[in-house]
Amino acid sequence: MRVLLVEDDHELGRAVVGGLRASGFAVDWATGVQEADLKHSVHGYDCVVLDRGLPGGDGLDLLRQWRARQDRTPVLVLTALDAVPDRIAGFTGGADDYLGKPFALEELAVRVGALCRRVEPPRATVLRALGVEMDLPRRRVRRDGVLLSLTGKEFAVLELLLTRVGHVVSRSEFIEHCWDEMAEPMSNVVDVVIAGLRRKLGDPPVIGTARGAGFVVDVAR
Repeated sequence: MRVLLVEDDHELGRAVVGGLRASGFAVDWATGVQEADLKHSVHGYDCVVLDRGLPGGDGLDLLRQWRARQDRTPVLVLTALDAVPDRIAGFTGGADDYLGKPFALEELAVRVGALCRRVEPPRATVLRALGVEMDLPRRRVRRDGVLLSLTGKEFAVLELLLTRVGHVVSRSEFIEHCWDEMAEPMSNVVDVVIAGLRRKLGDPPVIGTARGAGFVVDVAR
């Protein structure tokens, strides 16, 4: 899941980016209104985390512009403006969630995950295939009952594969959904993560290769 963070405080921004990435999200970061609007127009995001007091204006005015364009991307407003009138203004301005500063990174990650899932078709919270059981809310993965330790990126890649069992997922789709703008599309980052997943999942193999096309969890083979 790909998230846009709009935050002009560099220390806080680095902490939020690190926390969300550790939770498995791909995160792009903008520090002002114009940069955020440009990134949002170029990339497809599953959620936006939006500050209010920004270089170039109030983030809430930017949100109103997006909503006027019929953009329905879920937005969590993250701000020190936390009084009741501020929250009311946020929700009436189009926010899907509102979180005041200071906040816990763990809570932010849970809220962002909930917003990302809101725009997805309803699906099971536990994914299963070929002896793999993936508990999405608890972020736990087992193979034949054995608990596995996955990195955030491995979890995101496996989740995408298990939501598309029987269908080939291309490298470009992995980059779009599981990485952020810092990823180099021509690099081998996807292959490296897939190789690590295969080692941890063990035998018999779970992830197959569709030569020249991508990777697949094929339960029919």
